Amino acid sequence: MPDTFTWVPTVAGLSGNATLKVRSAQFGDGYDQRVADGLNNRSSTFQLQFIRDAATISAILAFLDSHAGATAFYWTPLLRAQSLFTCATYSEPVKDGDAFTITAQFVQTFSL
Repeated sequence: MPDTFTWVPTVAGLSGNATLKVRSAQFGDGYDQRVADGLNNRSSTFQLQFIRDAATISAILAFLDSHAGATAFYWTPLLRAQSLFTCATYSEPVKDGDAFTITAQFVQTFSL
């Protein structure tokens, strides 16, 4: 059973993109035909920012490091159902006073 990422990102630093895979056939008369490609033709990528204290940022980094960019984990995006994600890219922490900031890219996956 995959782990669950439970930390909530900073809303101001949250952005995401959905990609829909489509197969298309172009015909000579300008007509083209499109169909969804596969059962899971929609996938999402999120850019997340976390601004927290040292202990919380350290826990997030430990979680991401333990999954090594390859092992999927559950995370629930805003207004979406819980899904599997991987994180192979994140920034090193930046300190501002007592707060630390990191950013991470979560990529949806459909396999463990």
